[in-house]
Amino acid sequence: MRLRLWPRTLVVQLIAVTAAAVVVSNLAVAYWFSISNEQQNEASLIERVLDRATTVITTLRAIPGDSRPVVMKTLSSRIWQFTAIPRPDKPLPMTKEEQALARRLAGVLPRAAQRAPITVQLHAQQKLIARDELPVGSDTKSEAVHIIVPLDKDTYLSAVNVRLPENWPIEIIVAAVTAILVTSAAAALIARRVARPLEELTRAASVVAQGGNAPPVEEKGPDDVRNAAVAFNRMTEKVTKTLDAQRHLLSSVGHDLRTPITAMRINLEFVEEDALREGLQTNLQELQDLTEQVLAAARGTGGEAKRSVDLSALVESLVADLDDMGEPVTWQSHSPAPVSCRPNEIRRAVRNLVENAVAYGAKAEVQITDSGGGYEIVVEDEGPGIPEDDRLRVFEPFVRLETSRNAATGGTGLGLTLVKTIAEGHGGGVVLENREQGGLRVRMILPRLDLAAQ
Repeated sequence: MRLRLWPRTLVVQLIAVTAAAVVVSNLAVAYWFSISNEQQNEASLIERVLDRATTVITTLRAIPGDSRPVVMKTLSSRIWQFTAIPRPDKPLPMTKEEQALARRLAGVLPRAAQRAPITVQLHAQQKLIARDELPVGSDTKSEAVHIIVPLDKDTYLSAVNVRLPENWPIEIIVAAVTAILVTSAAAALIARRVARPLEELTRAASVVAQGGNAPPVEEKGPDDVRNAAVAFNRMTEKVTKTLDAQRHLLSSVGHDLRTPITAMRINLEFVEEDALREGLQTNLQELQDLTEQVLAAARGTGGEAKRSVDLSALVESLVADLDDMGEPVTWQSHSPAPVSCRPNEIRRAVRNLVENAVAYGAKAEVQITDSGGGYEIVVEDEGPGIPEDDRLRVFEPFVRLETSRNAATGGTGLGLTLVKTIAEGHGGGVVLENREQGGLRVRMILPRLDLAAQ
């Protein structure tokens, strides 16, 4: 399982992006400040070192040789060490910048001393300098400024200044942390202003998708979000009116169809020929069954209010009724399974599944399983199953794998359509799969809670 590090919610994403932008900008500023400050510090350090070295050299050259050790010891410190050394065998290597500083230093010396070799190293390694020429207790890992100038014909001055480690820019770090906290808080406020209307829009869309009537979404937030809410409210209003008109039309059609069917049943009683009367009654019954199935499938969900029921008790009651009617159906008991649903629709859907199992698979075995977030009503039979290529097609209206077009053997082709409509109207679904030992297994999935109420 791959770990997803990027946040999925808009609020956290906006905070993360804003904080990252502040971090990057502060790092850039800190880097620029560090480079600029380093250059300024380097120039200031060089000036101070040269001034100090010039002052010490001038002082030492002006006093007797026997007094120089005391003066050098007095002028030495934790970061400075002045030591008298013999004339070096050869000058140490220097860069062009260091050579220029050496010439500058030679300019303050007497003319005779200017011809002697002078060494200036700005980044000397302490491990390459004699230990007695280093300040007492210095850290040999840090760099040093090393200056070697003549005091007289045979004696030279070794001046070593240890570079102190640069401190972290605490002010910049404090400012960066403060900026991240402030901008993250501001980003959270802005994100919530955008995300809250979107959350309400999502909840309302979920309610509408399940066939419920969602209240109008409050039209607030930025223009883009507010315009989306306005468009959604208009769409919902139009869809609601269309569905209401459709239900009203279906109700009227259903009433208009039932009236002539009832009249035809009455007229059939006056048909004297038994064979003709029985044939017409059979056709009329098929017509009435088809009408009821079409109306039920077209109405779908939404006509019945949801309420909390025990799914286990509901399915067990249905199975008991079918068993009393002599249907080969068995039930595997289950503990109470509370769900929020439209009970009559669930009962109709389960009945269709059981009747299909009996019709095509000789028997039906019914049970309920707990799927964590909800329940599955499982109906198994011992029939031939359904080929994989046909498992999606059988949910389409009037599709029958039995091609005789006889309602007694192939049904109306609306049973699974109605089951799918009811399951999806409750936020669930229907899955068909063939059993390894033969037969078909149908799993009707229902959520544990009413998603529309959340």
